Amino acid sequence: MLLDFFDGLFYRLVRTTTKNSHGAGSGREGFAGEASEKLLCIGLLYLGVHDFRRLGIWFLITTTSLGFNYVLRFDFMGIFRLLDSHADVAVMSGANMYIKDDLKISDTQIEILSGIINLYSIIGSIAAGRTSDWIGRRNTMILACAIFFTGALTMGLAPSYAVLMVGRFVAGIGVGYALMIAPVYAAEVAPSSSRGFLSSFPEVFINFGVLLGYVSNFAFNGLPAHLNWRVMLAVGAVPPVFLSAGVLFMPESPRWLVIRGRIGEAKEVLRKTSDTPAEAELRLAAIKEAAGIPPDCADDDVAAWIPKRRSRGEGVWKELLVRPTPVVRRILFAALGLQFFQQASGIDSVVLYSPTIFEKAGLQSKTQRLGATVAVGFSKTSCILVATFLLDRVGRRPLLLSSAGGMVASLLTLASCLRAIERQGEAATWAVVLCIVTELTFVGSFSIGLGPIAWVYCSEIFPLRLRAQGASLGAAMNRLMSGAVTMSFLSLYKAISIAGSFYLYAGIAAAGWLFFFIFLPETRGRSLEDMEELFGKKGKAAEIQKGGIEMANEDAKANVIVIGRD
Repeated sequence: MLLDFFDGLFYRLVRTTTKNSHGAGSGREGFAGEASEKLLCIGLLYLGVHDFRRLGIWFLITTTSLGFNYVLRFDFMGIFRLLDSHADVAVMSGANMYIKDDLKISDTQIEILSGIINLYSIIGSIAAGRTSDWIGRRNTMILACAIFFTGALTMGLAPSYAVLMVGRFVAGIGVGYALMIAPVYAAEVAPSSSRGFLSSFPEVFINFGVLLGYVSNFAFNGLPAHLNWRVMLAVGAVPPVFLSAGVLFMPESPRWLVIRGRIGEAKEVLRKTSDTPAEAELRLAAIKEAAGIPPDCADDDVAAWIPKRRSRGEGVWKELLVRPTPVVRRILFAALGLQFFQQASGIDSVVLYSPTIFEKAGLQSKTQRLGATVAVGFSKTSCILVATFLLDRVGRRPLLLSSAGGMVASLLTLASCLRAIERQGEAATWAVVLCIVTELTFVGSFSIGLGPIAWVYCSEIFPLRLRAQGASLGAAMNRLMSGAVTMSFLSLYKAISIAGSFYLYAGIAAAGWLFFFIFLPETRGRSLEDMEELFGKKGKAAEIQKGGIEMANEDAKANVIVIGRD
């Protein structure tokens, strides 16, 4: 009944959008639309689709719940983890404070408990690539829901630290699965004109879920110490139940269906996710070509052209890591480098230890620090929402370079402020305000570019046969660096001071800017099947970007003419 209610509500919205999009034979131009039209489709993988609207309900709920689940496992035991037990005023907030008192564990155990989920998630990221090639993208999401449910319930009911660590292990695998499969599925279902918008939306709702986690700390603070942290964690078992039910209304990825020889089903999905039958045929032809299927091959004969081992993802690791072609090597280098710099620039440490940063800046009250941390959550969420509307208009490269530049400037300012406070021994009002502002600009700069683009970019650049497992390698690199950064921050802080740590992160972010400028070409407007050609060109990414955008614009115009005439 709930689905039917949303079904009717969203149908009325998208029916209005479709009427506006297709009026006067606007074709692709109307489909690309204004931002106001996209606002009507937020949370929906609709964009001109009539029978596909239920998918959007799942997409909105899934990504929001993923963020909230991630925060339940990472924020309550991570973002408000050990604040600074070696400082004069040791303050712990969120679940860690209550877990430590209730289970009588040490600061080191709390630190391990908080950061280990990133390392556990590497297992899930690697496994998700093979699993999604074997059982499909949709079934992989159902599996991720089951893992989420088990992990949250185990942690909420944990009678000891050992059982809590088991729950963290299971939850970490679920995080790895979700981080890999969500952007890949969105990229494979979405049309190229709105792929950035749709592929970045998981990041939007993840951040919205993180914000809910921040706010919920206030709500659960009043419960008894032996109960509140269990409620925080056990609540995470509820959303996966609804998510797994919502997945049943979703179609399978058309690209996965093609490589399994199920052309009829792929046609149906493409028909529902395209403006016109002509566009659906064009997309199907491009996917078949990428899969090595001759254009004149009958649907019933497709299975003969696709080796069984390839359709199940076998042999992909050899092609990715052992004997990659020059093009695949460049793609893999770009994906791993992008994910490396996303985390090595210190975003998780800044968010994870934001209460510590605010304490060092002069906010002595726990309530003040929690309030400032909520402001960080608002900044991340609002900026990433802006990014979703710019990805397909401005492009990946301009946002990425602007984002990295803003992060460098913010980190340098934050580090200089903290250094001044350390030298003076007393925080001046201007320093407190500037520290808060620069942390907000740092997370805002991250969220408007590097945050969502790392996932969007890695999910779209790999060839079809390598996409799932290639994206899983990128996710594994992301989680590896996140774990390394968050679990080393205290040691780094002691060795070179908190200001020195942020100077180091600023240097890494500056190196990331150079990497993005040289090695990452623009992918806006290019179909997934064009990526090998894009990375096969020689020269700087800036030169590739110019040619890529011109070709993309020409292709888009050609598609508008063809579709408009049909």
